[in-house]
Amino acid sequence: MGKYEFRLPDIGEGVTEGEIVSWLVSPGDLVAEDQPMVEVMTDKATVTITSPRAGRVIETRGEVGGVVPVHSVLVVFDLDDRPAGAAAGAAATAVGAPAAGAPAAAAGAVAAGAPATGTGMRSAAAKAAGAAEPAATAVGDLREDLPGMNLAAPAPAAWMNGSLRGGAAAYFNEKPLATPATRKLARDLGVDLRRVPPTGPGGRVTKDDVRALEAPEPASVRAGAAPGTAPAAGAAGGADRVEGGAERAAERVTGAAERVTGAAPELPPEGGPGRAPARREGERGLPGAPGDERIPLRGVRKRIFEGMSRSKHTAAHFTFVEECDVSALKERRARLRPLAEQAGVKLTFLPFFVKAAVAALRKHPTLNSTFDEATQEIVVKKSYHIGIASSTEAGLIVPVVRDADRRSVLDIAREIARLGEDTKSGRVRPEDLGGSTFTITSLGQQGGLFATPILNFPEVAILGIHQMKQKPVVRDGQIVIGDVMLLSLSFDHRIIDGHVGAAFAYEIIGYLEDPDRLFLEMS
Repeated sequence: MGKYEFRLPDIGEGVTEGEIVSWLVSPGDLVAEDQPMVEVMTDKATVTITSPRAGRVIETRGEVGGVVPVHSVLVVFDLDDRPAGAAAGAAATAVGAPAAGAPAAAAGAVAAGAPATGTGMRSAAAKAAGAAEPAATAVGDLREDLPGMNLAAPAPAAWMNGSLRGGAAAYFNEKPLATPATRKLARDLGVDLRRVPPTGPGGRVTKDDVRALEAPEPASVRAGAAPGTAPAAGAAGGADRVEGGAERAAERVTGAAERVTGAAPELPPEGGPGRAPARREGERGLPGAPGDERIPLRGVRKRIFEGMSRSKHTAAHFTFVEECDVSALKERRARLRPLAEQAGVKLTFLPFFVKAAVAALRKHPTLNSTFDEATQEIVVKKSYHIGIASSTEAGLIVPVVRDADRRSVLDIAREIARLGEDTKSGRVRPEDLGGSTFTITSLGQQGGLFATPILNFPEVAILGIHQMKQKPVVRDGQIVIGDVMLLSLSFDHRIIDGHVGAAFAYEIIGYLEDPDRLFLEMS
């Protein structure tokens, strides 16, 4: 079978390169299929890449700490020297044999992981014009056109035009996990990925899932072998297996390939607002002094850099700051802490802030929205996914408490504790990142008077919680000592008017100062 070159696969939309964190194999090692080979850090997460084939490692390319582009060769295998028992597995034909008459693959080394060719459903004219596709919208989301805009309506989803079959109409996932090749196939077939039940590792949608939903066929047909047709021999069969192996490798990549770490899901073009300008060849940077250390901008820090820059340069930030007397909330928490400890939960103040934010968002739904730049629409969310900004060694990450409106205070406390542990240990799951509708950042431990939080764009509001201090307050005409903290809420002034933002802030304050009212309105 000869040599086999494994290339760095597409491990997330918008990812163009990865930094090698550690090699798990060395030249001369015998590796089995699915064996972890290398850890790679992208601008979204650190992922572990497994071997799509069994064989002996001839060469590894790239040093630890080095950056390798997507589709560049990572590992070279000798497929003739494989672990015992691998030969039988290598004889299996990959899903999706080529149509009759397809040219056979050239002899020699076979490259895997190259980008797929072909075109999607959009017309060439639309692509040439740079037409942007609207962002995905969850069931129940409400899109509001901005006044004065004359926009074409988004194309109807696949499930509306008849491509949804097989009784899967009840399934819906707003953030499906799938490789770019699978997404392209879905576009080509007119299938809405959000409505495809996944069967792949880690809940990923595979190409077979897309094909099964688009046009259910007998298993023998979907496997790519038409009745009475013998599989192609020689190099063509080997090419099929290599292509299938590369696809399986991309499907098996573990990590947050489709998620972001609290930054925008899409980034502007190179050199645009929010992106570090491309450095021209031969161009010199800023002058430095002997002993200065230069740290390349990459990985999570690069994503934070670009996300923060885009938010600050795009949204019209304004911040509203007000005091909040949380004395009653402090007493309520003190009474509930023993009950929470009996359930094995540490009850902090944060779950109460989450519930207060959800209650206020219900009364001011525009605050629970995102802005779709592609279609110039405000997308009012009907779900309440609250992002909790968390500081880690790698940088700022925003795990998400999903469906906070349906959770109890105790359940939210338990979920926040889990997310905090997973985030700090680096074990945060892909499904725990991205998709938040409103974000809370707690700055109390750092002290300070107050800060002005930057929006988790494309969200339109964020709540900053500050240190609790004892201060004189007037209560029933008497000056007493109360537990007071400052709340700072930042809004996108393009979407949220000043009086609306202030009303929302006072709604939250009202719930926190009167926790009995908050508990009465909990669902």
